[in-house]
Amino acid sequence: MPIVQPLIGCLGIACLAVAASYAVLSLIALIVWQTRDVPRSSPRPPAVTVLVPLCRTRANLYERLRSLCRQNHPEYQIVFGVRDLTDPALLVVKRLITEFHSLAIDVVVNPQQHASRLRLADLIVLLSRARHDVLTVADSNIIVGHDYLATVTSPLLNQNVGLVTCIFRGVPTQRLCSRLSAMAMNEWYVPAVLLVWLLGYRSYVSCHSLCLRRHTLEAVGAQKAIASHIAIEHRLGKLIRNLGQRVVLSPYVLTMQRHESNLQSLVRHEVRWMRTIAALRPRSFRLLFVTFCVPLALIGAALSAAQPSLSALAEALFQITVLARLALHFVNRLLGERPGVREFWLLPVRDLLICWAWSRVFFALRANSVAAMKTLPRAPTATFPFRRG
Repeated sequence: MPIVQPLIGCLGIACLAVAASYAVLSLIALIVWQTRDVPRSSPRPPAVTVLVPLCRTRANLYERLRSLCRQNHPEYQIVFGVRDLTDPALLVVKRLITEFHSLAIDVVVNPQQHASRLRLADLIVLLSRARHDVLTVADSNIIVGHDYLATVTSPLLNQNVGLVTCIFRGVPTQRLCSRLSAMAMNEWYVPAVLLVWLLGYRSYVSCHSLCLRRHTLEAVGAQKAIASHIAIEHRLGKLIRNLGQRVVLSPYVLTMQRHESNLQSLVRHEVRWMRTIAALRPRSFRLLFVTFCVPLALIGAALSAAQPSLSALAEALFQITVLARLALHFVNRLLGERPGVREFWLLPVRDLLICWAWSRVFFALRANSVAAMKTLPRAPTATFPFRRG
C-alpha cells in the first residue's frame, strides 16, 4: 500500500498534465488559425463546376442552395443531383433555375442517389454533366458567402496542390440539443483538427467541401479505388497524397446549421460520428480520450488525491485545464458573433456527453473483440496411437 498510493498519485498528475497540455494547445491552435496571414484570391480564378447531391428537402434548403448560386466568380456551373422526379428537393432547384436564369444550372435525376452526403455513385453520375475541369463538391447542408468559390479554387493554380478542403462552424437553432451539437463541432471537433494542422498534419479532408481537378480524380482511379470505402473523402485524400500532391486546408470556413431536435437524435449522431472515426482510424480512436480535457482532468484530480504531497501541483494543472477550456469557449463565441455567456452553463454537459459517446463506442468495440476471440475455432488436439510395452 505505501507504494501503491504514490503510483496512483503520479498517474493522476500525468492525467492532469495531459489534459492541461491539450486544452492549452487547442486554444493556441484556434488563435493561430484565426490570426494567420490569409492569401488573397487569384484575380482570375478558374472556371469551376459545383456538384451538389440532394435527397429530400431539409430546413432552409433554399437559402443554402441559393448561397451557392450567388458567387462572385466569373464562370461556374452547378450540377444538382436528385433521386427521382418526385423528390421534393427538385422543387427548390426549379425555383433557383427560375430565379438565376442566366446561371448554368443542370439537374441529374439518378435513381441510385444515396443521400445529400456524397457517395461514389452520385459522384460518377454528376461528373457526366460537368463542363469544367475544376470540380467543387459541396454538401447541401452548408451556407457559403459570395467569395467561397474564388477562395477554394485559388490554391489549385499551384500544380502541386491536388485537393482543397475546408473546416466548418456549427450554427445552432434555438433548441437545446441543437446548441449542444454546435458546441461539439466548434469546441471539440474543429479545435482537434486545427491542433493536428498546427503540429504539421496536412491530411485532413472534409466531405462537406472538396475542390480538385478532373484529371486528378481520373488519375487516382476513383471508381475502383474508393468504391467500397466508408468515407470517400478520406480515401480520396490518401490517394491524392500518394500521387505526390498536397491537400490544402482552405482559409474559408463553412457554416452549417445544426438541427438536432431532441436528445435521442443528438446521441445517435455523435455515436455514429465516433463509430466512423473508429472505422477510419482505429489506433487514433483509442487515444481520443485525451481530447476530453475536462473529464480527463476530473479523473486526474481524483487519482492525485491519493498523494497529498502532490495537491498543489494537481490544483495548478486542474485550474490551467479549466481556464483554457473556458477561454476556448469564449473565443469561439466571439468568432461566431454569439453571446459569450448564453451557453456557459452547458459546458459540463457538453464535455461529459461527448466523452460518454466515445466511451460507449470504445467499450462496445472491446466487447465485440473479446466475443470474436471466444468464437474462434480452437486448434485441433493431436492424438497419437501408442502401444503398451
